[in-house]
Amino acid sequence: MNLGLYVHRDTPLHRLPAGAKLAALLAAGVIVFLIPDPLWLLPILGAVFGLFVAGQVPIGQAAHQLRPAAILILLIFLVHGAFTSWALGFLVVMRFAILLLLAVLLTFTTRVSDMIETLERLLIPLTPLGVHPEKVSLTLSLALRFIPLLFDRFTRIREAQKARGLDRNVFALLMPLMISTLRMADSLTEAIEARGYDPDRPVAKRR
Repeated sequence: MNLGLYVHRDTPLHRLPAGAKLAALLAAGVIVFLIPDPLWLLPILGAVFGLFVAGQVPIGQAAHQLRPAAILILLIFLVHGAFTSWALGFLVVMRFAILLLLAVLLTFTTRVSDMIETLERLLIPLTPLGVHPEKVSLTLSLALRFIPLLFDRFTRIREAQKARGLDRNVFALLMPLMISTLRMADSLTEAIEARGYDPDRPVAKRR
């Protein structure tokens, strides 16, 4: 799933601060797990779809991003139906679907840089405990940028191996991906060291 989903729109959701949206997502996560009846979650799910409309989220693009998760949700529902109960399975998938949709909505209406800066500010009180907010934000930023790159590399490798008739060979898919990942990590390390980064020294504050 591509994490660079932000789509610029002039809506109240886009103008809302990243901190407020992250807090709302956290609050929603608590609320949906306090609701014991899946039927009570249906109005919340409807409200989430309303937020997608209010945020002018491209439906086709959102559906493409949610397709893999939809398969996972279906599997969770079937497993619960087979081993526990269908009612419990429906409750679990409703909770998961609401939180997933809200998370996707967040990525469509909030820049990744804004979320990282918000996280950095939230971690400032932990500085006396040895936590360096700038380092955490740097790590998260790099991770968020690496995931789409790795997904793109995997897609290219899979297409290349498919042309050779090796698309069903897991080893033939994973080995080139691992080598490519190690090369990217090595290049990134060299670039960071060339800029004088010291892991034992706090990152300089932004101005």
